Amino acid sequence: MRAALEILFWLAAGLIVWTQVGYALALVVADRARAARWGGSAVPAVSAPASPPTVSLIVAAHDEQASIAAKVANALALDYPRERLEVIVACDGCADATAERARAAGAGLVLELPRGGKIGAQDAAVERARGEIVAFSDANSLWERDALRALVAAFAPKRAGGSPGAASKRVGYACGAVRFVQAASGHGATNQEGLYWRYEMAVRARESRLSSITAGNGAIYATRREAYLVVDPIMGHDLSFPFNLVKRGWRAVYVPEARASEPMVPSIEGELARKRRMMSHTWPIVLRGGMLDLRGYPPGYALMILSHRVLRYATPFLHVLAFAANAAIVAADGKRSALYMVTLTLQVALYAAAGFGGLIRIRPLLVARYYVLTTASVALGLWDWLRHGTSASWEAAEGTRPGASVSAPHA
Repeated sequence: MRAALEILFWLAAGLIVWTQVGYALALVVADRARAARWGGSAVPAVSAPASPPTVSLIVAAHDEQASIAAKVANALALDYPRERLEVIVACDGCADATAERARAAGAGLVLELPRGGKIGAQDAAVERARGEIVAFSDANSLWERDALRALVAAFAPKRAGGSPGAASKRVGYACGAVRFVQAASGHGATNQEGLYWRYEMAVRARESRLSSITAGNGAIYATRREAYLVVDPIMGHDLSFPFNLVKRGWRAVYVPEARASEPMVPSIEGELARKRRMMSHTWPIVLRGGMLDLRGYPPGYALMILSHRVLRYATPFLHVLAFAANAAIVAADGKRSALYMVTLTLQVALYAAAGFGGLIRIRPLLVARYYVLTTASVALGLWDWLRHGTSASWEAAEGTRPGASVSAPHA
């Protein structure tokens, strides 16, 4: 019995450490080995096209009258030939002045659709789009002036050079870098999402150089028109597009030079609610959307999906298993289990720090609270989906729309 409990504990703890830390370190080693072997980037240099491709920039919006004019103005100010850029606003059952303000701001096409959810609105916009590249953004995301050029460059033909393999495949999906800015200041501004997102972007950069990324983001991304997929309306593009396009022979890449900014949910508790909602859309992709079907994955990419996605989503259950096995070992053997007393104490300290983080606003406690609550959101999202399903529609997260004062970028 003791041996079985020890195996369970170390297996669960080891998988947690691997997915949270070990995988990133392994990517660093693999990336440096690749660079040493091939002498530089895994992606050959981009050939300058005779003329840039036509682009349809699509913004799905639900009751965004306060932000849509600024978003359209931001899109029209991008450093991209105006005659080759089409701005489409897809209004998803808007009951306010979103459509009128989008037209007044200069959107090329405004679709007024019945409420059906973000994915349905995007699908309808793609059907009407004229661009060779279809790009997507959120109504509250602002792109830097050169972001579209950088994003579109990922789809250009490549000159000879670099390493073979991943670089030889055509890019079907590209996402940029999103910087979260704190949407409020003061006592309630406790969210640590910015810290996590910088770590996540570093991981994705190495995934992109080695093979393909395992997930994107909704603030700034694009696909070839021919590669666009129509997915279940409850399954967002962020997670379902990259692995599905890889299965179809495309590459999915990260373009750090294509930058956007977006307001952050101010509080950790608000982030818990946001991620819980997101995870109710994620679990259908994992369990019935094809992620666990290994057919079509290159071997290295299959390991990335397992390490960065599947095990990450298993983390709350691994934590429960590690704690239960650890507590059972200590209860059975008491003081004879000094090592397991230490590991149990460390686990209790993490949860205690998360609890105190709700009372004492200092960075280490806030980080612990962020980790525990966002990890719990994975299991809560599964519970929500299993209990009552997932709606295709969405509402803006707390504090991420005009009306909340935006402060400096969150560290």
